Amino acid sequence: MALSKRSHRCLVLLLVSLALLQLGMAMDSIGGYCSESGTDYNEINGKARRRSINSVLSDLVAKAGSNGGFATSSAGKGNNVFYGLAQCRGDVSASDCAACLAEAANQTVSFCRYGSDSRLWFDHCFMRYNNANFIGQLDTRADAFSLTIKTHEDIADNPKAFQKAVGKAMGKATAQAAATAQAAAAVAGSAGLGRVKERYTPFMSIYGLAQCTRDLAPLPCAQCLSKAVFNLEFDAVSCGAAQGCMTLSSSCWVRYEIYPFYFPLEAGGRATIDMTKYTKVVAH
Repeated sequence: MALSKRSHRCLVLLLVSLALLQLGMAMDSIGGYCSESGTDYNEINGKARRRSINSVLSDLVAKAGSNGGFATSSAGKGNNVFYGLAQCRGDVSASDCAACLAEAANQTVSFCRYGSDSRLWFDHCFMRYNNANFIGQLDTRADAFSLTIKTHEDIADNPKAFQKAVGKAMGKATAQAAATAQAAAAVAGSAGLGRVKERYTPFMSIYGLAQCTRDLAPLPCAQCLSKAVFNLEFDAVSCGAAQGCMTLSSSCWVRYEIYPFYFPLEAGGRATIDMTKYTKVVAH
């Protein structure tokens, strides 16, 4: 049945509102980790440290734009050598990726004040730096820093069945992600990315996403995702029967919801939706 002009106008406004909401959420950090403040160092080392970190951050933003939303970098000399990594979620557009990483670089400086170890998570991207070379390495320590965040309340009906369905969905998503780690699709940004839609009831589906940082080989990627899913289900701060939840670590992240929170991809693995264009919408 055809929509009336009024219904069509309302639908357009709703879609624009949802797009603006998601864009705003993408620009807010989900969480972060910071070691000691860099302001505790003497003035000479402090200047060298700030110069190294600023160089790494700007290089990450510049490189990621031409490398499918992923980059590593290093800068500095002696005790002031710093290493960095930046990566966008594999389903976001190049414009959205660039906007997220630029914001991440800005917030990293104010958030960590040039500390030796900084990690900042956003909905669309992740950025970190450290004065130790972590590139290509998986942090498997029991106390490795990670975040588990509930995004929705627990489901009321048959929570055990729902948790089982979540486990099935995330198992498929993580298998996809590990299988494509460091694949040829890395140019398009979707290497190490797994996405799945699992039917739970005739009226509800579970949408899952899993991704590793693209410096990891398939085996450490699978190990990271396995631990992340374990945290979803069994950690002390687990998701329980939440209708939406995520676990974020420095080498991978997993998330599920009961709505399609990820974006569609073209056959070549490139995003089909650009959220930044909605910043040009003007309401009259």
